[in-house]
Amino acid sequence: MPGEAVTLQLGHYSGCVGAHWRRGRAQSRRGGHGAAGDLVSAGRDGAGRDLPRPPFPAAAAALCRRDGAVADYRERGPGGGCASRDTGSRRGDAAGDGKGQAGAAGPVAAPVGSQDPPSVRLWSDYLNVHLHPKSVYVIRQYLHDGDCGCLEAFGQGESLLQDPACVEELEDRLHFYVEECDYLQGFQVLCDLHNGFSGVGAKVTELLHDEYSRKGILTWGLTPVLSTVGDPQDSFYRLMNTALGIAHLSRHSSLFCPLSLSGSLGVKPEPPVTFPYIKYNASLNYHSSSILAAALDTFTAPYRLCSSQGSMLHFADSLTFCGRKVVAAWAALPFPALPGSSLPDILSAHQDVPWKLLSSWKEQKVSCCFAQSVVLRGICQEKATSSCLGQPRSPLHSCESPEQVLQQYLHTQFPGALSTSHVLQQPCHTQPPFPQFFSPLLTRRGFLLDKAQAFSSAGVESVPVLAALQSSPVLLALLSGLCRELRAPNMRRWSSFFTAGVEQDDFQEALEEIKTLAQCYETGFGADGSEDEADSD
Repeated sequence: MPGEAVTLQLGHYSGCVGAHWRRGRAQSRRGGHGAAGDLVSAGRDGAGRDLPRPPFPAAAAALCRRDGAVADYRERGPGGGCASRDTGSRRGDAAGDGKGQAGAAGPVAAPVGSQDPPSVRLWSDYLNVHLHPKSVYVIRQYLHDGDCGCLEAFGQGESLLQDPACVEELEDRLHFYVEECDYLQGFQVLCDLHNGFSGVGAKVTELLHDEYSRKGILTWGLTPVLSTVGDPQDSFYRLMNTALGIAHLSRHSSLFCPLSLSGSLGVKPEPPVTFPYIKYNASLNYHSSSILAAALDTFTAPYRLCSSQGSMLHFADSLTFCGRKVVAAWAALPFPALPGSSLPDILSAHQDVPWKLLSSWKEQKVSCCFAQSVVLRGICQEKATSSCLGQPRSPLHSCESPEQVLQQYLHTQFPGALSTSHVLQQPCHTQPPFPQFFSPLLTRRGFLLDKAQAFSSAGVESVPVLAALQSSPVLLALLSGLCRELRAPNMRRWSSFFTAGVEQDDFQEALEEIKTLAQCYETGFGADGSEDEADSD
């Protein structure tokens, strides 16, 4: 049986994703599946019973910039699982709801049938579970938002973890949770990539790597949807924070995955990712973080199942061989399926996998990958395999189990790739405070209808999800694209970035490290036109 994992959330947007993630796990435990109502593997024990995964790993540790509500959460404790709110209005940014609006205390759910979001501004507004007092550490040197005093640069975040008092405080909280674990698998690190928390994450993962070298460290670099209108200096600072974060976090992690619904991490953001059956507001972190949390909960399931034969470290090693420490994330949310259909029929209807890239690169079809871990959940509520008599209509219909069906489908879509797959019974729960932004073409269980339903889409209580982590050639374009945008002429324009504590030589070393990483994803078939351009820089 796999052991526990300690989760660290570094930065406000990471707190948004983490709050949705933990809220989703709490809803699952109340769902009534198995002993704890958690994810259920399609595997069975000797008595033929489904094997549920153990409860969610050790409580999260969150590192946050100073903010009235978050500070109150730590100092006064959660009231009904949620923080008290301060009433001062603030300028909206990546840490808030994108509009700078203040709301009433506590999360207020939207009325049934309404597409308006509940009154939320901070991740603590929709956490809905209690945190231990040692879970929240407030950085008081920096403001939550504003025109000045924010944690803006990688060097600022890195210098925080050079303060002995801060390191001692962090280690004390870390050891508190590690000692609570019967068997520690490793650490899940959610880290803001676009601001100074990338520097905090660099030092935290270095500390974890040095002290727990035999444990898995899975790091998720999170970026909110970026505004298409912004200050050039802010955009370039964000890009440099991102590049430094990718270099350092991948260096000290077993696996690193950039996660964002932005179409690009570059200076000029691309339009955000769209989903055919979700109408979300990209400017609301409350919306975008819920989608990323649902995907995160799905593709991290393999090492959290009781039936799992490997740990977090084995999971990472299966994807990151040959130096490919960075992986890309994909998700179909909801996975489009008609109610009552068998899994072979559902997959046969999709000539291309209907998922979307969640790792900030231009939407494109990917027909090859080196390795992938794929999880399909919520379809086992329907018929798992086809019951048709006579000659099977396709190779998928001749498979005997849901796992074989999915594995055969992946083999057809990605021939030659090392693919592992899991089919789970439990869907992704989407009851409030999960945003109610679903298409009226969905049933309450997230399956497709031929025409819009009579009741509101706010009634969607769960959805099937297909999600994957891939070691894919698409990362060559993403990583080499970052290096191109940060070539030397541009760097000289923003020399003020280096006054925050990063040496230019260290920055160039990080860029070289990213270029070396990018080369690991070359296929040798000229599949990506960015190779020659990247080398010319």
